[in-house]
Amino acid sequence: MNAKTTTGKKILLVDDESDILEFLKYNLEKEGFQVQTASNGREGVAIAHKFLPQLILLDVMMPGMDGIETCQLLRETEKLKDTVIAFLTARSEDYSQIAGFDAGADDYISKPIKPKVLVSRINALLRRKNMQPMQALTETNGIQIDPDRFIVVRNGEELNLPRKEFQLLKLLMSKPGNVFTREHILSDIWGQEIIVGNRTIDVHIRKLREKLGDEYIQTIKGVGYKFTG
Repeated sequence: MNAKTTTGKKILLVDDESDILEFLKYNLEKEGFQVQTASNGREGVAIAHKFLPQLILLDVMMPGMDGIETCQLLRETEKLKDTVIAFLTARSEDYSQIAGFDAGADDYISKPIKPKVLVSRINALLRRKNMQPMQALTETNGIQIDPDRFIVVRNGEELNLPRKEFQLLKLLMSKPGNVFTREHILSDIWGQEIIVGNRTIDVHIRKLREKLGDEYIQTIKGVGYKFTG
């Protein structure tokens, strides 16, 4: 990997295992990244506010404040709303992945992972983030969505949506009345590199319906979902 492709990109590593932090920091700095580390969630949040990284690798199981709560706090900070957050953890249970995505994570990477593979995943996440275009405010069927400010308004009421729910709603609203297959949704929202099951989509759809109302998103059995225009 040519370090010129990554020089200047800032990464924050948050993990309570010092040997993992040292190993990852060494390998990422060798690829040209600027790297800072934190040994717990509270320290990670404090450093993130000052360091303003482009990407945060966050462990789930940490004493005091776990990764899920740490991610939620990070997503509440306006200046970190565009930061990519990926969980790097040995946990692979569905409920852990769903909790992570609900908290606002962009990716879920399982330990152990080879350094070159990790760098490839990081670069893919950063590319995908940089490729997202600025979009105009959209309003359909009483739902107003501002993709650049991460704001959703329903009948004048602002709704607080986690990152993945917001991205899913934005996708469905991009073509009201069109059916989006599960494969399309998984590829667009979670990316080709991430392995998640249909249950993950179902959970996010259910939570969107709880907040918006059942009438906005229709299930097309055996195919996928559509936003009713």
